[in-house]
Amino acid sequence: MTQLPLARFDITAEQIAYVVDVFYARVRVHQVLGPVFSAHVEDWPEHEEKITRFWCNAILREKCYSGNPMRVHVSRPDVKAEHFPIWLGLFHEVLQAELPELTARQWGALADRIGEGFRTGIVAMRQPKDAPPKLF
Repeated sequence: MTQLPLARFDITAEQIAYVVDVFYARVRVHQVLGPVFSAHVEDWPEHEEKITRFWCNAILREKCYSGNPMRVHVSRPDVKAEHFPIWLGLFHEVLQAELPELTARQWGALADRIGEGFRTGIVAMRQPKDAPPKLF
């Protein structure tokens, strides 16, 4: 299988912002993700702008985002490792519906890598200090 490049693919900041808007519109009404996000997001437009900057930084390397998303996710006990596959599934649906196929696949590969990093980080950081690592 051919490895897709994980960043700097053919997409604009406007397309990124549009995908983020569509995605969070779906998140807000999602039966599992909606309540988790609603418990922490007070200003949806501000959150979406922040996440757009995150993706513009990750994909376009615009250096427009600063923050520690791992710390944010770990610090919220209602954000669980099992939420990330749900999040990624919904994100892939939006990417496939809103972008050309190759762009959706490339952004999806990057999102998978980042999402898996968050998931495994949450599992590792919430374990007791002397517990053996969970590798799944």
